[in-house]
Amino acid sequence: MTSSKPEKPAVASFADHEVITPPNPFDGAFAHTAGGDDPVARAEAALARLAGEFTGWMNDECDRLDVARRKALTAEMAAPQRDALFRAAHDIKGQAVTLGFPLVVAVAESLCRLIEEARDPRRIPVALIDQHVDAIRAIIREHSAAHAEAIATQLTRSLRQVCEDYLRREGKERDAPDGIPSPSIAPLK
Repeated sequence: MTSSKPEKPAVASFADHEVITPPNPFDGAFAHTAGGDDPVARAEAALARLAGEFTGWMNDECDRLDVARRKALTAEMAAPQRDALFRAAHDIKGQAVTLGFPLVVAVAESLCRLIEEARDPRRIPVALIDQHVDAIRAIIREHSAAHAEAIATQLTRSLRQVCEDYLRREGKERDAPDGIPSPSIAPLK
């Protein structure tokens, strides 16, 4: 049984001073690797074993996004449902690269920005929300097709432009010097 009593610091006395060394709470918490053991390689191998699950997980996230969209639109973008839609898109944005779907990041980011920056989210056109959600679903569904990257790139450009036009017209500008919107952090091909 582990003692609940904290360890005492070690004290080394010298003629003109003392050195107090506090106990290291992490001592023994980390395993040292054997000669040829590479923890990064082990983590990558574990990730590779899970890779077969990634498409299923992204499909589950798409279903969650679709349900959130329907609820938000039915509730006329009321705050709780709108927040659930934002979180679903934000989760996809955050997980997409790790799960092997980098082409979907920019569309999910655009949807998040649309929801977050619209002056009155209740005025966002239903078609614009539908286009974002449907684009995310299509990119994930068609990610392995030969033409997927070119179509996703064009779709992303179009949605971003429509989103920017809407936010410029009816939303609020990003907080940036001289009213210049800051660039997206997601790559646009």
